[in-house]
Amino acid sequence: MDVKEDVQENIREPLMPIENILAHEDGGAGDRTNNKKVNPCMVYFSTPIAVCGSYAFGSCAGYSSPTQSAIREDIALSLAEYSVFGSILTFGAMIGAITSGPIANYVGRKGAMRVSSVFCVAGWLAIYFAEGVWPLDIGRLATGYGMGVFSYVVPVFIAEIAPKNLRGALTAANQLMICAGVSVAFIIGTVLTWRALALTGIIPCAILFLGLFFIPESPRWLAKTGKEKEFEAALQKLRGKDADITHEAAEIQDYIETLERLPKAGMLDLFQRRYLRSVTVQIPLSFIYNATTFYLLIDSSYNLFILTRLESD
Repeated sequence: MDVKEDVQENIREPLMPIENILAHEDGGAGDRTNNKKVNPCMVYFSTPIAVCGSYAFGSCAGYSSPTQSAIREDIALSLAEYSVFGSILTFGAMIGAITSGPIANYVGRKGAMRVSSVFCVAGWLAIYFAEGVWPLDIGRLATGYGMGVFSYVVPVFIAEIAPKNLRGALTAANQLMICAGVSVAFIIGTVLTWRALALTGIIPCAILFLGLFFIPESPRWLAKTGKEKEFEAALQKLRGKDADITHEAAEIQDYIETLERLPKAGMLDLFQRRYLRSVTVQIPLSFIYNATTFYLLIDSSYNLFILTRLESD
């Protein structure tokens, strides 16, 4: 019983002492002096490269709607076969989302984005060269897996490299680029052939894969894995060569050390009695949302527009 009470107390405690938070807020005089020397050019350079993954996410999601009639005609797919092709993306994304955390923790945020890019490129090539239903489905599943990894690692990477005053604005670019990818895929899909549209999906993945060689790894991940020299070098590169990173580096280290001391939670902990009501409400809501709204509208929008036009005529 005492052990449970100690665990509960540890959970309730803030990750950083209140006095440290108040002393190191952005409005503090010390931070204002340091912020004058901060040059976030590398952050501004890294963010557009990272959100190429978000754009690739949108391209994957928006591909199936404008290409339905052309693919069915060229490869002689039934409606049921094409429905599988459109929906299997979400199964790949589910697998990618589940495995994205361990991958990002093991090979780093940049490594996870490279893995995702490779899966997406392989999937798009499989779709481009497809002459039957199986290559189409395998390619779609691979792009879905890459999409699932991107959905986690891109916003995490941006949040970890951005300074506090830019973090919210820069992470919002993730959702913006997802919507841009969907919109562009839908628009140019009405002009290009379905095979050419598949090739356009490779472009953001290639830009991301090559751009990752020119940007630093997440300092927080480097600190978490004990790479002290690489951690300080990456943070210095992100904040500018003249910036004083002493305070931020110490703050990151304190946060990680505190996080490591917290009790580790497992998947089975979700099924404890105190969480049972929240889990039984949240999981069905998430399933219903994803099964009936966003992806359903994207996959069906082209046909919906055609039916609306026929009705109006």
